[in-house]
Amino acid sequence: MTNQDSEPDMKMFWGCFIALITTAFAFITRAFLVNVPDFWPADFGLDKVQGQELFGAGIWPFAISIIVFSLIIDRVGYRFAMLFSFVCYALYAILAFQAYGIVNVEGLEGAALETAQEKAWGYLYWGSVILGLGNGTVEAFINPVVATMFRKDKTKWLNILHAGWPGGLVLGGILTIMLGAQAAEDWRILIYLIAIPSVVYLVMLMKVTFPVNERVAAGTSYREMLSEFGVIGAGIAGFLIFKQLGMVFGWSDGVVYGLLIASIVAYGAYCKSPGRPLLLFLCLIMMPLATTELGTDAAITGIMEEPLKAAGYHGLWVLIYTSAIMTVLRFYAGPIVHKLSPLGLLAACAACAVVGLFWLSSASGLLVIFAAATLYGIGKTFFWPTTLGVVSEQCPKGGALTLNAIAGIGMLTVGIVGGPLIGEIQENHAKEALNKEKPGVYEKISKPGNYFLGGYTAIDDKKLEALTIPEKKEDAASDDNGTEIAAASDDNGTEIAAASDDNGTEI
Repeated sequence: MTNQDSEPDMKMFWGCFIALITTAFAFITRAFLVNVPDFWPADFGLDKVQGQELFGAGIWPFAISIIVFSLIIDRVGYRFAMLFSFVCYALYAILAFQAYGIVNVEGLEGAALETAQEKAWGYLYWGSVILGLGNGTVEAFINPVVATMFRKDKTKWLNILHAGWPGGLVLGGILTIMLGAQAAEDWRILIYLIAIPSVVYLVMLMKVTFPVNERVAAGTSYREMLSEFGVIGAGIAGFLIFKQLGMVFGWSDGVVYGLLIASIVAYGAYCKSPGRPLLLFLCLIMMPLATTELGTDAAITGIMEEPLKAAGYHGLWVLIYTSAIMTVLRFYAGPIVHKLSPLGLLAACAACAVVGLFWLSSASGLLVIFAAATLYGIGKTFFWPTTLGVVSEQCPKGGALTLNAIAGIGMLTVGIVGGPLIGEIQENHAKEALNKEKPGVYEKISKPGNYFLGGYTAIDDKKLEALTIPEKKEDAASDDNGTEIAAASDDNGTEIAAASDDNGTEI
């Protein structure tokens, strides 16, 4: 049975819970692979913005699949969506393994290595896109299933369901750290981790009887569902979707805005509604909320690597710690929600997250880092599931569309704006630090790039390596001839290498 007038099928609930754990495993292993320099940045020559764009390629397709499936899921069924998500995880693994094989060839170097990295990038990128489609499809079916199962207490049970996300980050993060030595030899072992929960949820959900969606059971028409989301909501989602697709496929602005306008006109002609004001407001605030949680989670391993390494800990522990806080609090969401109300809870969480992030940005000692992380972890805990709960309770006629479209908008924002923006901020801090330490060097080792918000510059590892080769030669000359050149190189380092680069002489 699937409502609270009868006993809910808890096997179905826990199958959905484990499906969400699978998405968390996919997220944290990719965050590790993208942000730790010894993994994908080393194998595929990624700078920080490229790394975040690759990470974003696994996020923005989430929005497309969750919105598309929300439009058709009542027709194709929850079981089809569940099977589709499993196939996506399998295809991602195959393409990631192909990328590994392309660059890990004995004797591959120089121009041949660069060519191989470019080819492998394509496999990784499209594998990430397929993974994002799978993750979005998971969210597309688990949210309406659980909202229908527990229709009298949606916010509580959606919070408990979404404890699977941080719980998966904790478990996946600990396994990733434990397998660190083996992963350093062969990072494909981290891809295998995703297979474990994906097979479990496939087995658990294969034979269950999924419920009829609450909207369908209530007799609400398809047009009424679209009217809840409205033209403005469709415009927000459509702008993000077509802008991202334009970046991927190289469409001109004319094509992007032409498709957007045509879609909005067609949607409006059919539904004849601007949308619910509360829903539109929640769509807008979901953008910074999602970036605060998921965008920060994606980059925090790399950001915290140095201060935690200095204290003898892995950078991933901050994410694991904040996720553990989220897991516990989400399981006990019921009393908290009833005491503060959903909107009051969102306001309190936003305040905690802002203070925690600002504190974390300047924290240096181990205790201070984890104190700031505690505040941040508490703050981000209820953003996602509580927003979904508010939407489901306030807009029941919107069915799967309104419930999932707002999640899609949040994920799109993280994938095409939030993640790369964080990467640009990291590159800008690196630029400021290098200009302060070695004035004039950054221009010699940087390269231009572009993303959704415009242009940026980043350190080019190949230029950096080329710039330091003369310095290494000076060290060797010092060893051979017994001179003091090496000492001069230690004191002046980059300046000596730059002189060699500019003048073509052996210093």
